[in-house]
Order: sequence, then structure tokens, then C-alpha cells
Amino acid sequence: MAGSGIAARRPPPLPWTVRVQLAALGVAHRPDGSVRRLLFSLGDLRAAASPRPDASGVRSADVTVDASRGLRARVFSPAAGGGEGAAPLPVVVYFHGGGFVLFSAASRPYDALCRRICRELRAVVVSVDYRLAPEHRFPAAYDDGVAALRYLDANALPADVAPVPVDLSSCFVAGDSAGGNIAHHVAQRWASMAAASPPAALRLAGVILIQPFFGGEERTPAEVALDRASTSLSVARTDHFWREFLPEGATRDHAAARVCGDGVEVAEAFPPALVVVGGFDLLKDWQARYVEALREKGKPVRVVEYPDAIHGFHAFPELADSGKLLQEMKLFVDEHRSQRPV
Repeated sequence: MAGSGIAARRPPPLPWTVRVQLAALGVAHRPDGSVRRLLFSLGDLRAAASPRPDASGVRSADVTVDASRGLRARVFSPAAGGGEGAAPLPVVVYFHGGGFVLFSAASRPYDALCRRICRELRAVVVSVDYRLAPEHRFPAAYDDGVAALRYLDANALPADVAPVPVDLSSCFVAGDSAGGNIAHHVAQRWASMAAASPPAALRLAGVILIQPFFGGEERTPAEVALDRASTSLSVARTDHFWREFLPEGATRDHAAARVCGDGVEVAEAFPPALVVVGGFDLLKDWQARYVEALREKGKPVRVVEYPDAIHGFHAFPELADSGKLLQEMKLFVDEHRSQRPV
């Protein structure tokens, strides 16, 4: 992976539509990284689930995963094709970003992103509306992710939610930023549990981490070099998110944040991973260390780097790298999905 030698490079120019959205997000944060919640809530527009297919043939429906904890998910399914006997589709369980603190499965950027993933990968996408910090700190988001997999393993998806056949032996967990962190920890937990008590139907075929949010007490070269240059994330914001999510009094060297180095465990059955890195993402050094840790454990990892990508680039379809990412995700899913008859 490329190093952090970016001092001589300037951030790439961004379309005005992207700059406006990033500026609005910036206004919702104070200089110390904390969130102006009222301002953010005014800008966090929500999309309703729609059983009627959109222009690209994608429909959506909300499903209750666990009523006792208010856990829900939004399910996106492509238009049925092939009639009877059509091949079952892979399932992508998605965790949105937002520092464990912001956004939801219904937030418009994530509703739109999951529709794109559904359409381009031709997969059923289950976007988990996990509980947010600081009201629900570690390990609530991880618990919710595992609960979503257990729900799928026990119930699959009813026809009124996903009117296409699904292949639970080709299930992938995916997420961006904090959602990428959740995807890792959920995959690790599921792989450990599955070794002791095999699931009924669900096989975790892979994990997709888009600019995952990892960290530690140490300041990496990328964090130092890109803190002021970054238009979408700052060290102050990442520090604030960790304070909101980790147990009170914990440092950033907590196992939820620091997933590399001595003592880090990776389950024997941990699935193949796709890790996406951006050249102008101040988290990229932590992501490089994560990749190194997986490889040291003998786990298959594919790294996709976009040298000019800022943190969160995937959420902006007007950026060319966002479309390229979907192509890479499709290649990864096609490579690792189950090939046996279901």
C-alpha cells in the first residue's frame, strides 16, 4: 500500500455539489469536533421505504429485526428477473457510517447508496439501522450487527420484503467508515460463533470495508499531514466520535478502535476481505495497518486504493471513483459468492 508521503500533493478539486454538501456537514460540527445536533438533524433528510420500484427497478421495505431493542433494517431488492428458477441473489448486510453517532439507514445519502449497490451488484442489500452513540455505546452497534445476521439465519427474508430468491450462503457484511469498523467486528464475532455453533443457513462469504474507521492513541503521519487538508474529516471529529462510542474512560487503544498490533485476534474462519483506501483520507495509515494485521494472520485481503479520494467519496455518485468502487465490489462479490447449487 502507498505510504503517507502526501505533503507535496494538493487535495483534488471537487464538484461544487460535493463542496456544498461537505460545507453543510462542516457547519454541523464545532471546532472541537462535537456535533451541533439540532443543525445536523435539520439537514439529515430521510427517505421513506418504497415498495414501488424506482426508475432502476429497486424497491425497499423496512423490517423489524428485534422489537425489544428497537432494531430495524431497510431491505433493498432489485427487480425480479428470469422468472421461475431464477438464480438466488447474494445478500449484502450494510452498516452506514457516521462515527457511530450520526445518520441512519433512512438517511438520504445511505438510502441512495444502498440502492446503487443493489442495482450494480444485483444483490439484496440489508441496511442495518443500528443503535447510535452516545445513548448506546460500545458494544451496542456490534450486538445489533450480530442480531441482524441471526435474524437472517433464522428467518431469511419474507417475499413481501424481498420478492426475489436470496442465497444466504453468499452473505457479505459491508460498511463505510464507522460502518466498516462494525463490519469487521461483526464478521469477527460471527466467525468465532460459527466455529462453535454452525449457523442454519447463513455463510459469511466476505467482508467489505470502505475506508474503515480504526484508530489509536498514537497520531499517524496521515493524521498529522491531512488534518487541515481534509475537507470531510478531521482529527478533532474522530476523537469526538471515539469519546462518544467507547466505554466511558476508555482510550483510543481500546480493542474496538485499535485492530492491529500485538494481542489482536482474528478468527480462524474470518472471511476474505476487500479494503478500500483513499489517498486523502486521514485514516489511511490505520487501514494499512489493519491490512497488514490480516495478512500476518494468513487471511486473504484485496486492497483497492483511490489516490485522489477523500474520506466518504463513495457517497457522491458524481465522483468517478464512486462508480469504480461499485465495480470493484461487484467483482469481489462475484468471486466469493457460493458456486454450489442452493
